[in-house]
Amino acid sequence: MGAATLDVAPAVPLRVGVVEDQPLLGGMLADLLRGTPGVTFVGHAATVAEARRTFLPGTVDVLTMDIELPDGNGVSLGVSLRRAQPGLGIVLLSAYDLMDMLLEMPADVRDGWSYLSKTSSLTRDVLLEAIRVSARGETMLDPELVDRARPRAGSSLESLTDRQYAVLQLLATGRSNTGIATRLGIAEKSVQNHLTAIYAALGIEHDAASNPRVSAVLALLAESGRLA
Repeated sequence: MGAATLDVAPAVPLRVGVVEDQPLLGGMLADLLRGTPGVTFVGHAATVAEARRTFLPGTVDVLTMDIELPDGNGVSLGVSLRRAQPGLGIVLLSAYDLMDMLLEMPADVRDGWSYLSKTSSLTRDVLLEAIRVSARGETMLDPELVDRARPRAGSSLESLTDRQYAVLQLLATGRSNTGIATRLGIAEKSVQNHLTAIYAALGIEHDAASNPRVSAVLALLAESGRLA
C-alpha cells in the first residue's frame, strides 16, 4: 500500500491507536497508520486489558476499536476510556451491520464516535476520514450503509427535500460543508442553509451541550432503514 494522507494534515499529528484482536487486520491497520503523514501511531492492543494498559488518558487522540474482543466488549471499553479522557475519538470496526448501536451511547460520551463495516467500506481513505471526523468530535457512518438508508414511513426525514436528504447523507459520511458543496456542485453558503433547514425539520436545537451535526447524523440513523 502507498502512503495515505489526511485531507488536511493537522499542525500537531493525530495520535492514533488500534484495538483489534485479529493479528492480520491489526498489523495492516498499524502499518497503514505508521505510513500516514499527520498521524503518530501510538500502539496496538488485542484485548480490553491490554488496551487499558496501553492507552492511558492523554496518550492518544483516536482509537480504532474492534467491537468483539476476547475479554470484553469494545463499545464498553470505549465508553470508559472516553469518560477518563473526554474528547477521545473512537472509530468502531465490525464485520457485521451493528451501526445502530451508536444510538445507545450514553449522552455524556455521545460525540466523536464513528462506525465502519470491515466488509464494505473499510478502505484506507475511508478509515482516515473516519479518524479525522472522530478527532474533531463528530460522527461518521459507514458510507455504503448510508447509501442504502431510506427514510422510515412517517419519520421526520420524509419532510426533507431530495437535496436536503442528499446533504444529510453526505454529512453522515464525514463530509465537511466544503466537501458537501463540492460533491453537489453548490455554494458552501447553500450547504449551510440546507443544514439549518435540516436541523429545524429534525427538531435539533443549537446548544452548548450537543453538536448539531452529530445529532443530525444520529437522527438519520434512528429514522431510516437500510435496503438489503
